[in-house]
Amino acid sequence: MIASTPQTPYYAVIFTSLRTEIEEKYQETAAEMVRLAELQPGYLGHESARESIGITVSYWKDLESIKNWKKQSDHLLAQKKGREKWYSAYKTRICLVERDYGFEL
Repeated sequence: MIASTPQTPYYAVIFTSLRTEIEEKYQETAAEMVRLAELQPGYLGHESARESIGITVSYWKDLESIKNWKKQSDHLLAQKKGREKWYSAYKTRICLVERDYGFEL
């Protein structure tokens, strides 16, 4: 599903990752991170896809909302486990969305 976002400007956090073979509670943790992010002030939505590379884009009202999410205690623990177990590499990019447009039947 394509996230419904407000009028610009808003922010996008692009998380691109390469997984290891370790599955230990990955899916459960990922689902919990989505649930918790949805409760965060300033969260606007997300989109995610995974094949050989994983890409999750989350949308946020402002930089302060992104900083608060990064510091959320359960998210900090998931980040630690990601570095130790689940990812062989990742990159996070934070972008200001100045314009968006789309098409839908």
